[in-house]
Amino acid sequence: MEYRKNRNGEAISILGYGCMRFTTKAGSIDIDKAEKEILKAFDAGINYYDTAYVYPGSEAALGEILERNQIRDKVNIATKLPQYLVKNKDSLDKYFEEELKRLKTDYIDYYLMHHMTAINQWTKLESLGIADWIREKKESGKIRNIGFSYHGNTEDFIGILDAYDWDFCQIQYNYVDEHTQAGARGLKHAAEKGIPVVIMEPLRGGKLVNLLPEKAKKAVAAYNKGYSPAELGLRWLWNQPEVTCVLSGMNSVEMVEENCRIASNVKAGEFDENDFGLINEVKAAIQETELVGCTGCRYCMPCPKGVDIPALFRCYNMTTLESKSAARFEYAQTVGLKSEPAFASQCIGCGKCEQHCPQSIPIRKVIKEADKVVRPLPYKIGINIVRRFFKL
Repeated sequence: MEYRKNRNGEAISILGYGCMRFTTKAGSIDIDKAEKEILKAFDAGINYYDTAYVYPGSEAALGEILERNQIRDKVNIATKLPQYLVKNKDSLDKYFEEELKRLKTDYIDYYLMHHMTAINQWTKLESLGIADWIREKKESGKIRNIGFSYHGNTEDFIGILDAYDWDFCQIQYNYVDEHTQAGARGLKHAAEKGIPVVIMEPLRGGKLVNLLPEKAKKAVAAYNKGYSPAELGLRWLWNQPEVTCVLSGMNSVEMVEENCRIASNVKAGEFDENDFGLINEVKAAIQETELVGCTGCRYCMPCPKGVDIPALFRCYNMTTLESKSAARFEYAQTVGLKSEPAFASQCIGCGKCEQHCPQSIPIRKVIKEADKVVRPLPYKIGINIVRRFFKL
């Protein structure tokens, strides 16, 4: 197993265990199966295990497995505060103490503000005294590293990153999302500040394996290094020295063994011209299936009325790579929960975006079509309800 360092110089396995996708049986986690998988990962050198308050049964299962095998002090637990549920400072302790109980521990190695999407969420937490709360917990040793997980645009990611002295952060990042959400720019900004970055959705929940276009699958299968689609995606991430740890939601011993094999013989900077060529070939095959040829260059931005055009087109294209439901959920969480509305319905037809688009996309026309697909009436209603709940 290869390792990279956190801010304190402590070694973190480059492969982390994502505990959101434990196998369930009769409606609850199959803890015996999960135990075999976690112990296989532990024996292979994985020392980072990621869970969250809202992953059903996950914290309790992880805590039980670590206690059963007396390895709590030999691994790093990462879990998350459901910041979207926090109403006052007292609730900070309520959720945190409940998590400690579930995990059968008295400290958390890596604690995250869960699912941040916009800077206003951090501002709200600051108004509730989160900075003092974090300081108290770190001084007591109950929290050893503080960070946040993020789904939103690059600008808000950088805003949150710069707003506090974070120990680490967690972002969605893969070769399809290279220039969306926090993106490569956010990754490099974190690295410049010396902040370790943990990667989630490295294969978009398996979509970059199971749902690749046939043309992309054939290109990977024909490659002379024998990479699988999963190995290609993981190696692309680990090739970047700014990436500290990549989470994988492994739910079979075979998957654990395969991912650990890859993580045991990979180095940053080892990708050659042919490897990058294959990545570009796969991305081109994906782009051929897309509904709009947006490259995410953001030359169309900023929109005078705040429409997030690249985010809308990215989710619109997701409907062909993944599914409409996945695209709509993505749009709801990354655009729908921004502090300032960014919907296509705000467009006034000025055409400034089209003047700067290198792809000559008829943006004013396409955003209307895209909005109908990714934000149909039920989702509009749902987004409005959530926005009122979060007081956005």
